[in-house]
Amino acid sequence: MATIKFQKKSIFFTDEGTGKVIVLIHGFTESSLIWKSFATKLTKKYRVITIDLPGHGKSESIGTIHTMEMMADVVFALLKSLKVGKCLMIGHSMGGYVTLAFAEKYPDKLKGFSLFHSHCFADTSAEQENRNRTIAIVGQDKFSFVAQFIPGLFPVEVHKKHARVIKRLIRQASKMHKDGVIAALEGMKNRKDQSGLLTKTELPVLFILGFKDSRVPAARIWDMISLPEVSETLLLRQCGHMGYVEEPQKTYAAIVGFAKMVL
Repeated sequence: MATIKFQKKSIFFTDEGTGKVIVLIHGFTESSLIWKSFATKLTKKYRVITIDLPGHGKSESIGTIHTMEMMADVVFALLKSLKVGKCLMIGHSMGGYVTLAFAEKYPDKLKGFSLFHSHCFADTSAEQENRNRTIAIVGQDKFSFVAQFIPGLFPVEVHKKHARVIKRLIRQASKMHKDGVIAALEGMKNRKDQSGLLTKTELPVLFILGFKDSRVPAARIWDMISLPEVSETLLLRQCGHMGYVEEPQKTYAAIVGFAKMVL
């Protein structure tokens, strides 16, 4: 098992393939396993690095709050240990928040980045209150939260179609320690607004968004995609939050096309 130490905690990663580097960052309650299909295909042309963020997958938690900036530091430490120069970074959901923090702290390490069912805005006060309620629920019954949260990432009309994947994601998320779930929720609750970063960045940005995504409201999409100087957008009208499951061919093609442009 490939790991590095960060603040004396074990962080799991994979590093496969050769050539120019693509880094794949998973989202909340996920792990590097979500990228297995994409990574297998991408490694035919690229060096692909995935990571289990702190408290997720096989990685240990680091403290009681996993800020986006701290997790970006973990990714930076991994890339430094692997002697990676510049890379393309793809962040799904919470992984997009980490990617934005990375782009702010370490722009010289990137050739471009993608927000994959993610956005640049901070939590509203109402969303912060909802995070607090969720933290309380997780503290009492983590499994019940996971069992409700995961299906909610998909539009109701595709639950039957993706039932096996949903069950697998629930099973994998259920293995997380509740402290890791809560630390990530605390970090997301207090994350900063990064719309200014998107406005000033000179890096090309790829947006992959679902019109039926309950986590990235449609009203925010239009504000966000107009911010960067250089960007591409794949807007999937029948897709929710999980494009790598719901629309794997279209989302993979978008990533490959973007990689050809920026790497």
